[in-house]
Amino acid sequence: MATATSRQTIESPCTNVCKIDPDTRLCLGCARSIDEIAAWSRMTAEARRQVMAELPQRAEKLKRQK
Repeated sequence: MATATSRQTIESPCTNVCKIDPDTRLCLGCARSIDEIAAWSRMTAEARRQVMAELPQRAEKLKRQK
């Protein structure tokens, strides 16, 4: 029997390494900002895709800093 409401799974870049770099204020695991992490479930799919497109470049920046 189908339920009246079904919750859609939201894709997330979370790697369960939740540590914020004090200089960049980005998560060392997923490279999102604290604000992006907090708002993720309320963001539109397009906004999430835009952030996801930026993450590889952010992750490289975090690697180079260390």
